[in-house]
Amino acid sequence: MMNNKINIPIAALAAMAALTGCDDNAWNDRLDGFDSNPAIEQKESADYTLVAADYKNIASDATNKAMAEEAGAAAELAAVGSKACFNDKVTAREYIPAWLNSAKNPYLTLSDGSALRLTYKVETGLPECVYAAAAAHLFTVTDDDYMQVWGSNEDYVDAFAPSHPASKFLAPIVADYYDDAEAGEYVIVTYNESAQEPVFGGGGQVTPTPPFELSNVIGTLKADENVTINGVLSGACGSGFTLTDASGTIFVYMGSFDPATYPVGTQLTVTGTSTSFKGNLQIASGADVEAVGTQDFTYPAPVVYTPATLDAELERPSDVPAVYCQMTGKVAVSGNNINIVLSDDATAKGSVYYATEAQKALLTDGETVTVTGWFISISGGKYCNVVVNTIEKGSASVASRRARTVRAAASVPSQTVNAVYYYDGSTWSVPSDFDVLSPADYRAMGQKYDNLTAPLEYLPAYLRVNHPYAQADETRYVLCKVYASGETSYACYSFTFNGSEWVNNNGVTEETSQFVRTGGKWIYDPNVTITLPAGKGQELSTLYFQTCVDWVYENKCVPLGDTSITSGKFWVTSYGNNEYYSGTSAYQGNVDLRPGSARSQYTEGWGDLTNEQIVETMKHRFTHEVFPAALSKLHPDATPIDGLDLLYFINFSAYNGSATTQYTVTYKVVAPATFEFVSCTWDEPAE
Repeated sequence: MMNNKINIPIAALAAMAALTGCDDNAWNDRLDGFDSNPAIEQKESADYTLVAADYKNIASDATNKAMAEEAGAAAELAAVGSKACFNDKVTAREYIPAWLNSAKNPYLTLSDGSALRLTYKVETGLPECVYAAAAAHLFTVTDDDYMQVWGSNEDYVDAFAPSHPASKFLAPIVADYYDDAEAGEYVIVTYNESAQEPVFGGGGQVTPTPPFELSNVIGTLKADENVTINGVLSGACGSGFTLTDASGTIFVYMGSFDPATYPVGTQLTVTGTSTSFKGNLQIASGADVEAVGTQDFTYPAPVVYTPATLDAELERPSDVPAVYCQMTGKVAVSGNNINIVLSDDATAKGSVYYATEAQKALLTDGETVTVTGWFISISGGKYCNVVVNTIEKGSASVASRRARTVRAAASVPSQTVNAVYYYDGSTWSVPSDFDVLSPADYRAMGQKYDNLTAPLEYLPAYLRVNHPYAQADETRYVLCKVYASGETSYACYSFTFNGSEWVNNNGVTEETSQFVRTGGKWIYDPNVTITLPAGKGQELSTLYFQTCVDWVYENKCVPLGDTSITSGKFWVTSYGNNEYYSGTSAYQGNVDLRPGSARSQYTEGWGDLTNEQIVETMKHRFTHEVFPAALSKLHPDATPIDGLDLLYFINFSAYNGSATTQYTVTYKVVAPATFEFVSCTWDEPAE
C-alpha cells in the first residue's frame, strides 16, 4: 500500500493563517463610502409583561444587589425573586433599569429611542382585618355551655335549636370565655345546630334509634384487615382520633384532622383497613367515618408510667391496642416536636402527638407537667406517642374545658356549624362581610376532610351560591381551613364582586411603567407618547377623535337643545363623526381647521369672528378643552407620580384646506385622569 505524505513548510502555514485571518471586508476598505461595520438600529416600542424568571434575574443582578445592600433592602430584593413581585422598598422604577441594561433583557437588541411599556406585579398588602381574622382564636361550645343555654344539667341537648338559637346565646358565651379580649380580635366558634326541638322526659338520655352497640373487634384486630368498628371517640389530635369499642382502643389516622370536629363521646362507625405503621396498629387513612350520636364515656384508670416502666414499653410487642396512660416530666420543645422527659437517665420519652394549638400554649419548654392520654405508638425507637387529653401543672388541671366528658340529656339530629365573631372593644358580634366555611360546605365542595388544598378554585363558586344578589364592588372575606405542607390552619381570603364574578384580592396589583433607551442605557420614563396617524380608517385616531366629537355633542350641542348626534343642527355635522367646535374629525383622523367649513356648519356659533379668529378659537378649544376631556375618558388610570412630572405627548395632524401638518401637543397629569395643557407646536413661530 502506498502512503502519501504531504509536507508543507511551517512558514507557508503561517502565511496561510495570516491570509485566512483577514477580515472578509478588508479588500473593500479602499472603496469610498464603504463601512465594514455599519451601525444597525432597531428602534421599537413594545409592551411586555414580566414573568417569574425576570423577577429572579432582577433579584440576582449584581448592580441591584449592591444598591439594595446599601439601602438596607437586601431581604426585600430577595423577596422580589421568590414572590415574583416588587414591594415598597424595592420598586420597579429603581431596580428594573439594571436588568434592562444586562444581557438578560429580552429586548437586548433595541437601540436608542426605543420604549418598553413593562407590566409587573407589586405587593400592596391586604386590609388589616384579613391578617387579624386569619389569626382568630378557635373555640368550641362545650357541654357546660349548652347546659347554661338550656338552663338545666339534665334537660338539655348539646346543640342549639329553634327555641334556643345560636344568634341569641353565642355572643355572651364568647364574651365570657374571652373577657380579656382587645378590640380587633376575632374568634371562630364551632357549635352544633339542630332544626328539630328536643323532647325531654324522664331526665335520662333518649335512646338512639336504631340502638348503637359497641363492636368487640379492636382487642383482637390484626394488620391488613378490612373492618367496621362501632366505637366512641375518646381522644383527638391534629392527625386523627382514638376510637374505643368494647374490647380496646385504636388510633384512626386521618392525615389532617380538626379535634373540634367531634366531641369526646361521639358514637362513630368507622369502616376501613387496619395497618401496621412502624410496628404500631392503626386504621389507615381513607376510612369512612359516620357520626351516629353521643353517649356517656368514662375513661379507664390510666397506667401511670415511671421512667423504668416507660423504658420497658420500648420492648413491647408490635401491633397492640392503645393504652390510656399518664406520665410526669419536663417539657422539651424542639421545633414542632414536644417531648415529655421523665428522667434524663431514661431512654424512653413521652411525645405529644400532633398537639393542638391550645395544647402547645400550655406546654412551655422546661416546665414540669403531667399529661394524660392514649399511648398509641413508638417512633424513633424511644419516643412514646401520646394523644393527649389533659395537661396538668402541679395539682391544678389546665386542660381545656372542651376536653371534659359529660352526658347529654337528650339527642336530636344536628350539624356542626362554624361562625366568626369580632370584638369592637365593647361588644362581640358577627361581622356582616365575613363568611366562614362549615363542615357541610366542605362536603358540598366534594372534600373528604374539613379543609381545602386549592381554596381559590372553590371559594368563588361558594360565594356565587351563597351571595347570589351581590352588587358590583362588594367585598367579602372568607375564612376556611387550608391543608398545606402536612398542616391544617385557617386562612382568610378577600374577594370582590366585579359584577359577574368574584375575584380574589391577593394583595398584589399590576402596574405598567415605561422605560426608554437613551445614551445606550435604559431609564425609567413614565411619560407617554401617542401618535395619531392622519387618514381614514386609522383605528387609534378614530377612537381618540370620535371621543372628542362625542364630548362636543354631549357638552355643547345637547345644552343647545340637540337630541341626536347626527342632527347636524349645531357643532357636530350630520355624519356624527366630526365637529367644528374644535375641528376634530374621526372620519379623516385629524383636526380640521378650515374656517369656511366651520362657519358653514354652525354660522350662529361664530358670529362676526374673522377667519383668523375662528382658527385661533378652534385651536384653543382643542388643546385646552376638548382634547383634555377626551384624554380623561380614555386614560382614567393616569395618576400623578410623586417627585416627577408625568407628561403625555400626543402627535396629531391638522388640515387647513391646502396642507396636512403634523403637530405635538403636551399635557401634564396634575390629578387622577386630569390633564393640564403644557404646549402645542402649532403655537411655535414658523421657521
